[in-house]
Amino acid sequence: MSDRSTGSVVIVDYGMGNLFSVLRACQSVGVDAVVTNKKQDILDASGVILPGVGAFGEAMRNLAALDLIPVLRDVAANGTPLLGICLGMQLLMSESREFGRHRGLDLIRGDVVQLPMEAERELVSKVPHVGWEAVHPPQGAVPGGELVPAWDGTALQTLASGEYMYFVHSFYCRPEQGNKVLSVTRYGAFEFCSSLIEGNVTGCQFHPERSGPSGLRIYRNFAAKAMTLEQGAHRAGKA
Repeated sequence: MSDRSTGSVVIVDYGMGNLFSVLRACQSVGVDAVVTNKKQDILDASGVILPGVGAFGEAMRNLAALDLIPVLRDVAANGTPLLGICLGMQLLMSESREFGRHRGLDLIRGDVVQLPMEAERELVSKVPHVGWEAVHPPQGAVPGGELVPAWDGTALQTLASGEYMYFVHSFYCRPEQGNKVLSVTRYGAFEFCSSLIEGNVTGCQFHPERSGPSGLRIYRNFAAKAMTLEQGAHRAGKA
């Protein structure tokens, strides 16, 4: 049985992302993906990936200039799977405090704040946080190396607790509701939300495209979910 996906996943080009690394990662696992900032292409996609590298405020200004803020909100409201990567995950939040206060897409209630640079017990080693760290379910309910039942049906399904992902960031997301946290990661003595989910909207602070075979599985899982929903909608339309 082939694991190649059919259908289209759109990678949103708003001038701030490692677009072609994400595209190559998708292609390497058989995902039919395109890079675009065309509104209708994004609205028609079976799944949408919002990558990002850089400053939150500039990213939101670029999205506004392209008139993509309402488009991405429509994608989320329509039930289309939406995956934010690194800065793209942070943009899903209500606001960021990076170099001032900036409104986000507000798809997941909460804010984006800086990793602590100095705190009791030397919470982190240094900022920015660059390197490989393990991801676990919240509260560490599953031992390392075991599959996580709570991740079933999400982009992290088929990943085991404790798998390592690659991070490059100075800020992290704080969802208002703890049940939006999909995984946590420890950096020094400090634990932060490393992925989150609300309905069809998922965010990963780490870079799956730079995280080896485990990271690539996230793109495969995301696309598989998008294709399943698209095929279900197609069958319903024929009924």
